[in-house]
Amino acid sequence: MNGLVCKVCGYVSLDGSKERCPVCHLKDVFEEKEDAYKMPDFKAGSGEPEKKHIPAFNVIEKCGFIPGTGCVDVHVKIGEIVHPTLPEHHITEITFYINNKFVGNFVLTADINPAAVIHLKGGTKGKVQVIENCNLHGRWFNEVEIK
Repeated sequence: MNGLVCKVCGYVSLDGSKERCPVCHLKDVFEEKEDAYKMPDFKAGSGEPEKKHIPAFNVIEKCGFIPGTGCVDVHVKIGEIVHPTLPEHHITEITFYINNKFVGNFVLTADINPAAVIHLKGGTKGKVQVIENCNLHGRWFNEVEIK
């Protein structure tokens, strides 16, 4: 998929903003790339590479962390088949967006399971998107609707 990618840290701008990178905070560092990230192709069926790389969501609408606030937890694990966590092959980042706007970036090492959680304020609606980066196979995208 085409996209704007930061030449310094690899962040992908889903909203087209390219003035300043929200991850490394540098200016004028974006370039257009044809292969910025891979989209899931569920119609064609998923092979093993997709099953290890496409972010999988678990949305918990009744938050237990801050009860009574209407919060929503979005759990993401990388892959239907859990991605390896080896020094030579692992997920390096999980980046979260809400309605194409950057909201958070988790940097991972091979010592950490390829998963992350964001805790959304009550009333958040729209699409939560995730792009993960595998040190060998690049960036992969998926999204879920929060109603």
